[in-house]
Amino acid sequence: MRIAILAFPRVQLLDVVGPADIFAEASRQLGDPRAYRVQVIAPDEGALKSSSGLRLMIDATIASHRGAIDTLLVAGSPDVHSVTGNEALKTWLRQQCGRVRRIGSVCSGAFVLAAAGLLSGKKVATHWNAADRLAADYPTTDVDADAIFVRDGNLYTSAGVSAGMDLALALVEEDHGRDLALRVAREMVMFLKRPGGQSQFSAHLAAQTAERSAIREIQDFVLGNLRADLSVPALALQAKMSERNFARIFRLEAGMTPADYVESVRIDAARRRIEESNVSLKGLADEVGYANGDGLRRAFHRRLGVGPADYRKRFSS
Repeated sequence: MRIAILAFPRVQLLDVVGPADIFAEASRQLGDPRAYRVQVIAPDEGALKSSSGLRLMIDATIASHRGAIDTLLVAGSPDVHSVTGNEALKTWLRQQCGRVRRIGSVCSGAFVLAAAGLLSGKKVATHWNAADRLAADYPTTDVDADAIFVRDGNLYTSAGVSAGMDLALALVEEDHGRDLALRVAREMVMFLKRPGGQSQFSAHLAAQTAERSAIREIQDFVLGNLRADLSVPALALQAKMSERNFARIFRLEAGMTPADYVESVRIDAARRRIEESNVSLKGLADEVGYANGDGLRRAFHRRLGVGPADYRKRFSS
């Protein structure tokens, strides 16, 4: 399958190389270097200077490109609006839309597709920081500000930057099945499917937000001791603070209550165990610190909107 990634000056480099590495790893796992062939296409000749300053060599321009494209992805850029008025580019995109099996965007690349008239009436995703502007500039487009990626027919759009890798992984799963996608995700140290939307931080990322070392130490303690007593009194004692002061400072530093943080960590761990094993609900509850399966089930519904059994049906390997 030929994957074409459309890039332009000041492109966000990870929007290009992130998906490219996912497709390359899928080819490696399949033992077929030609399973996915990725090429970079640009509006004009010459190397592209990315937003980070690194230069990217292109394989073809929109004028010189030859051959059928299976999947076309448009990368994003902090300066994406510098190309949305390019009439030749918009014409090329409209032509390709009728020829390719799949078309999509990474991050603010959605603005390029929208300028070409390809998002009208479609549900789409983009970087959370650009969602309101996309909706305002193109009011016939249904923008989901929280989605990691969205599929609407043969249109695939993703949230910001690293979400392009999530989208590419979903495309690999669509083409070759869950087992291959899971192998690629493990090799790339990624979630097969991230829990929640782009507005949420994973528990491990949230553990890096506190400024005070005492709160960071408590967050690290929670991550490593899921079966321990993680109540506010127990954590306050661990932090050598009064319960009231601990709860106040924790919320101020971490942006959530201690109870919310503990629950998010436990559900994150439970979710990953479900994806990777056939552990029973009772055994899983014990592993992540719940007294019984009912408590785990209620927490799952609060955090993810589904129960453990439904989550297993959707996301386990």
